[in-house]
Amino acid sequence: MILKLHENNPSEKRIERIVETLENDGVIIYPTDTVYAFGCSIDSQKAADRITRIKGDEKKRDDFSLVFKDISQIAEYTKPIPNDIFKIMKDNLPGPFTFLLEANHKVPKLYKNKKRIIGARIPHNNIALHIVERLGKPMLTSSVHDEDSIIDYTTDPELIHERYHKLVDYVADGGPGDNEASTVVDCRDDAIEVVRQGKGVI
Repeated sequence: MILKLHENNPSEKRIERIVETLENDGVIIYPTDTVYAFGCSIDSQKAADRITRIKGDEKKRDDFSLVFKDISQIAEYTKPIPNDIFKIMKDNLPGPFTFLLEANHKVPKLYKNKKRIIGARIPHNNIALHIVERLGKPMLTSSVHDEDSIIDYTTDPELIHERYHKLVDYVADGGPGDNEASTVVDCRDDAIEVVRQGKGVI
């Protein structure tokens, strides 16, 4: 099912329907400040398995990122963040970045293998932030890729719904998405290294 949501003022009733679905092992597709993405509750192994099957590649399971409501929530799932890294994150989040950080003991059980790093995201998108804030916990997330060999990501939520409506519970239509992914920044060695240049610029 597709649910239209206005980014500036998303319907609380529709956000609540999405959150209730996530709390019951649901899988959604939702907009970010970059591309559309699959999402499920961090607590749902069943939903994470569904996304893995949809993506069709078990090896990519460890590449799933986590979407948080704020930096303090990120800190609940990572080892202590150095002050200089914290400042960079504070200056750039919410925004089109994925920060690679050392995971703490809460994270490995979410993945098939022992996960020692996480990709942490706080998208600058009110729909995504409303969902994760109302959920009260992070979402496991992975980008929706296009089958086209030239276009990396599907930007039209109607086309996304047409392709995936039988595989996910809801597609949150927040208007056209972007075709450029987040910038990935590795912060694990008390320094930063841009390992994938995307939409965000440090």
